[in-house]
Amino acid sequence: MTTNFPSTRTIDPQELEEWTPHKIIAWAVATFGDDLAMTSSFQQQSVVLLHIVSWVAPDLPILFLDTGYHFPETLAFKDQLVEQFGLKNVQVIRPALSQEAQVAQYGPNLWQTNPDLCCYINKVQPLQEAMRHYRAWITGIRRDQATSRANTPIVDVREDGLTKIAPLANWTEDDVERYARFHNLPRHPLYDLGYKSIGCAPCTQPVQEGEDPRAGRWAGHAKKECGLHTVFRIK
Repeated sequence: MTTNFPSTRTIDPQELEEWTPHKIIAWAVATFGDDLAMTSSFQQQSVVLLHIVSWVAPDLPILFLDTGYHFPETLAFKDQLVEQFGLKNVQVIRPALSQEAQVAQYGPNLWQTNPDLCCYINKVQPLQEAMRHYRAWITGIRRDQATSRANTPIVDVREDGLTKIAPLANWTEDDVERYARFHNLPRHPLYDLGYKSIGCAPCTQPVQEGEDPRAGRWAGHAKKECGLHTVFRIK
């Protein structure tokens, strides 16, 4: 792996806009080494980045947040991608509080009565604990996915000390589809049924043609993000 990359202190944000995701990931691996991890939801939007990582850094730790509420199709798709892409270091992260304990403490259907708390317990807190061991985080979010992500930088050195890296930040849905078709990548079995953004089963539903892809997340609530890209901070 070549190491003649600029450091995070000297890297030019405008230059980053011209880099391919492959080069961004190679830079991240060369810069952070064992202090780098990636998160993936193993939904349709994850496939392209996972494929690129399988070529550039197949040993990279990939953290999968198993909330206990995923569609069975998502769990099966995860296993398929791990085998097909030869991903060598997928780590399953689970919440400290079991589903039974959550029901006992907060009542049933927490995702409906308090979805922010549900996401915090099942996603934000587990990732906070896992990321205590890393200094940099690769994520697959893109600017065109939601208005809340429109200003996502490719590399963001945050106040909490974590460097957040979004190699696909400036890609569009068309870019993703073009790459997936060219490489004949598999599709999440729910995607063609209208599930354009797939999260936990109780909080995800299909969207109509032309509707915002994330309109099917937390339907009936003003909530648009789970918190991983808004309230998440490392401890």
